[in-house]
Amino acid sequence: MTQHPVDAVLPDTIPEEVPAAAPPPEILPAQAERGAFAFLTVFRHRNYRLFFAGQLTSLMGTWITNVAQGWLVYSLTHSPLLLGVVSFAGQAPVFFFSAFGGAISDRFPRRRMLLLTQSAAMLQSVVLAALTLTHLIEVWMVIALALFQGVVNAVDIPVRQAMTVEMVGREDLRHAISLNSMMFNLARVLGPPIGGLLVAVVGVGWCFAIDALSYAAVLTGVRLMVFAPRTIKPQGNALRAIRKGVLYAWGEREIRASLVLVAVCSAFGASYLSLMPAFAHALGQGSAGLGFLYGAVGLGALLGAYALARVPDRHLFLTPVVAAALFGASLIAFSLSHWFWLSLLLLMPSAFSLMLLGGSSNTIIQTLSRDDMRGRVVALYAMAFMGMMPWGALLLGWMAEHISLRAAVMGGGCLCIAGALVAFYDRRGETWRIKAAE
Repeated sequence: MTQHPVDAVLPDTIPEEVPAAAPPPEILPAQAERGAFAFLTVFRHRNYRLFFAGQLTSLMGTWITNVAQGWLVYSLTHSPLLLGVVSFAGQAPVFFFSAFGGAISDRFPRRRMLLLTQSAAMLQSVVLAALTLTHLIEVWMVIALALFQGVVNAVDIPVRQAMTVEMVGREDLRHAISLNSMMFNLARVLGPPIGGLLVAVVGVGWCFAIDALSYAAVLTGVRLMVFAPRTIKPQGNALRAIRKGVLYAWGEREIRASLVLVAVCSAFGASYLSLMPAFAHALGQGSAGLGFLYGAVGLGALLGAYALARVPDRHLFLTPVVAAALFGASLIAFSLSHWFWLSLLLLMPSAFSLMLLGGSSNTIIQTLSRDDMRGRVVALYAMAFMGMMPWGALLLGWMAEHISLRAAVMGGGCLCIAGALVAFYDRRGETWRIKAAE
């Protein structure tokens, strides 16, 4: 589900085999307002206002469905393993197919593609609601529909992310990314409690129906958006276009470093969330305590999204490195805690720093990417951030079962710190800010 009025005009006079020289990256305007709520200036863009209203409504529906789907699967099977299988089915396609989604984003009009992906996601919710309300639903159907949604997301995420700069321009890009993150985490804080209440009052089938209805807000907003025409450069063979995007991203030092750091922290650190029920049990808590732990994660991430908008431009490149180190240290401290309220407090800096890492890396990548490569580079970011999480969840789960729960999270935190140190070393002797264009 998720994010994002100057439309990028792609160079159409450059031979296909010769990559265009990337223009010097632009600095975010130093004279930009730096007040506590400066990020709200992004609402001056009509397209973003339409996007935000629709997306917030839809995200609430998504989190309601997440609660209802987990409840449905466990009610049908009483199997924690199948809960993991459904989660993996919904996330793994982002890892495998986001590169194709990025190529599609660079090849076709993004507004049209967003209409298609959101319509497909709405159809998935309609089918899930219909099967549940008619009592025909079986667990294999839930897995298949989750897999379908994952494939849709693999295209939807790069398209939505790459649209951000088209909606707000480079000067408001960081504010838009921050606000997108705040919107996502606000829905994550509010949606699950509402979903739990609706499951008890109206049942899981109607929760899916509410989610399907929420997509109407996104589709309406996207249809009302107006963009300047964008010249789209033919990409040729899809695999060839993906290869060119990977080579471009790897050849740009800042983009490469950001992607590697995000991938390491996502795989070995962010996957700790999958172990949260086990931590609640280890801390002597039931479902209510687990809810508080998730709430602390959501609140910390919400604060991290706000902090992203407040980071000075001159510290933008340093932010992911510091955030990764803080994330690793927070995970180590959390793994050592045996007191519930201390663990609750330690989850907030871990979620705060992870959100700051992801948001600042996303800003760097989108700011430095060439317009004709943006969709493919953002797809690589989605693979690194979201696509690595299910693999990390499997690894940490195996470590927790064969070594210990706390050792698994502590080991992940150490690897995050190591990744931050490598990224810092790679930047030695270089400036830590985006230089103004000559």
